[in-house]
Amino acid sequence: MGSETWFYLLSVMSIYVFLFYLTKHQKQSRNTKNPPSPPSLPIIGHLHLIKDPLHRMLQDLSCKYGPIFRLKFGYRAILVISSQSGAEECFTKHDISFANRPRLLVGKHLNYNYTTIAAASYGQHWRNLRRLSAIEMFSTNRLNMFLSVRREETGSLIKNLCEEVRGDSVKVKMQPRLSELSFNIIMRMICGKRYFGVEVENQEEARKLAEMIKEAFDLAGASNPGDFLSFLQWIDFGGLEKRMKRVHSTNDAFLQSVIDESRQKSGSGKTKTLVDVMLSLQEGEPEDYSDEILKGMILVR
Repeated sequence: MGSETWFYLLSVMSIYVFLFYLTKHQKQSRNTKNPPSPPSLPIIGHLHLIKDPLHRMLQDLSCKYGPIFRLKFGYRAILVISSQSGAEECFTKHDISFANRPRLLVGKHLNYNYTTIAAASYGQHWRNLRRLSAIEMFSTNRLNMFLSVRREETGSLIKNLCEEVRGDSVKVKMQPRLSELSFNIIMRMICGKRYFGVEVENQEEARKLAEMIKEAFDLAGASNPGDFLSFLQWIDFGGLEKRMKRVHSTNDAFLQSVIDESRQKSGSGKTKTLVDVMLSLQEGEPEDYSDEILKGMILVR
């Protein structure tokens, strides 16, 4: 059998398989009670409708199809809700049904293989992380324990601004200063160490941390076609997956150094930091609070 014949047969079979799955999908859609949905294209669904600004595009669709409508981004089903009552029902009566997270590339490489509270699906592991966050990190008692940290960092910011101005009218960019304030408070609550500001001795470490945070945020918001079209997952578009692996390696090394440093100083601080608390839990339940889980908890703070 010649190559032309094989090509012809493969083409016919490909068209047949495509039409079979398309017909099957349409029958399933008709037999399922779904919210209204705009006309979609084969394979890509409604991806062709996405345009900036995104909220305007969704608002236009909401005006046409109602406060609750359905989109298909590749093979992923998206439920769009633009009414207060609908959102309340999803997050109160049916919150468990909507508790799972999609398996995206960023969750695999930057969220320790979907084990952080931001990427984990609903289950026992997620409930343990949620309980730890509520009790040990965001409770009123825990926040009050670090009141002095917030006061010190705020006072340090005001002092530095006054020294820089020195009584003259000077334009000061507040955004980087406020970012440094927030990160110093967070890091002191996590490991008892500040990383930003003129008083910090290791400015190179602060610079690397700032670059690491910026690149991680950029990658977290990056769009990956393979997340929506499964047959494209083997293609690394724009080297995105390679960058994620590199950033994860850098993040992991830094977070491990934070944990190791806290282990060496265990019990020496007056106030227990988040890492101190997690290390004490690790002693009793090493499987539930491994170093990977600890690093994931620090990462999403």
